[in-house]
Amino acid sequence: QVQLVESGGGLVQPGGSLRLSCAASGGRFSNYDRAWFRQAPGKQRDLVARISSDGTTIYAISIKGRATISRDNTKNTVYLQMNSLKPKDTAVYYCNAAWVTRRYWGQGTQVTVSS
Repeated sequence: QVQLVESGGGLVQPGGSLRLSCAASGGRFSNYDRAWFRQAPGKQRDLVARISSDGTTIYAISIKGRATISRDNTKNTVYLQMNSLKPKDTAVYYCNAAWVTRRYWGQGTQVTVSS
């Protein structure tokens, strides 16, 4: 059974940094696109960053220049390093893995940016 498990969320002050991790299990994920989405209260779930199987990355405009997505296929893990965090980055962050018609989601990890 496929599982995605996020970790690394928490409370951070404005201007701080966090590194999120998402470990996948139950399959081989080197061919999957991996991504991070986020959902703030009352808002839709939006893409934050994606890294394809060949390492190509894309970022949402709102976080471009402040975040780096990376992957370690030996560990089936994807990371999201976020710097210069702002209160508007507060959301539940979800990990995603996608390949052809297969889509998997993690349970989410809360990120709160507040002083």
